[in-house]
Order: sequence, then structure tokens, then C-alpha cells
Amino acid sequence: MSETDVDPRLLEILVCSLTKGPLTLDRERQELVSAEAGLAYPIRDGIPIMLVDEARRLDGEET
Repeated sequence: MSETDVDPRLLEILVCSLTKGPLTLDRERQELVSAEAGLAYPIRDGIPIMLVDEARRLDGEET
């Protein structure tokens, strides 16, 4: 597993901090995406940053 990879077991239990809904992994952008909340949480050095204040708002095309 490389430095930017997230443990798959962790991905199974993580949920959106805002909605508590499911997340999908965007490997290219290194983000966990909550379509329900319209947010993308960054992954830094293999660690998901699950703070709403750190999340990027998705534009209309991404949701």
C-alpha cells in the first residue's frame, strides 16, 4: 500500500460527517465523495480528513 492509499477496511466504515451517508473513493483526486451532501473530503498522506470545513463543495456536474 502506498502513502496515498487508504486502508480498504477503513473505507468500509467511514461515512459522511454531515449526512452519515455512504462515501465513494475518487482515486484520481484523492477524495472521499458524499453525493448526498455534495462534498468531497480530501485524503492527505493516506489519511481521510473528515471535517466539513475541510471538504470541497462539489459543483453541479460532479453530483
